[in-house]
Amino acid sequence: MRRFNITVNGVSYDVEVEEVNSSAAPAAAPAVKAAPAAPKAAPKAAAPKAAAPVAGGEQVKAPMPGNVLDVRVSVGQKVKKGDILLILEAMKMENEINAPKDGTVAQVAVTKGATVDSGAVLVVLN
Repeated sequence: MRRFNITVNGVSYDVEVEEVNSSAAPAAAPAVKAAPAAPKAAPKAAAPKAAAPVAGGEQVKAPMPGNVLDVRVSVGQKVKKGDILLILEAMKMENEINAPKDGTVAQVAVTKGATVDSGAVLVVLN
């Protein structure tokens, strides 16, 4: 008998295997135990998408695709150049998206948890 560890769908099993010669039949066939069913992964919920931007104002766009971790501004809020508008996670790094100019937030086109593509409008400033 030889022992092996086998991993199926992330579940590890310890198994014994008997080598059988083709010329000699085994005295008794060992009972086969059914392996426990691997737990099924729950389907992932789709991440919310960004909203359509309003016309007018300066659009602050995503420099790269990623996930919105935090939105730090709200509509009507006054911001100064360099203020953090939101945090965008891309390739496991948190990137601060800053205001390019002084202004007032006219629209926040994304929500926390949204997935955005490169060039997607994040915030509109007036």
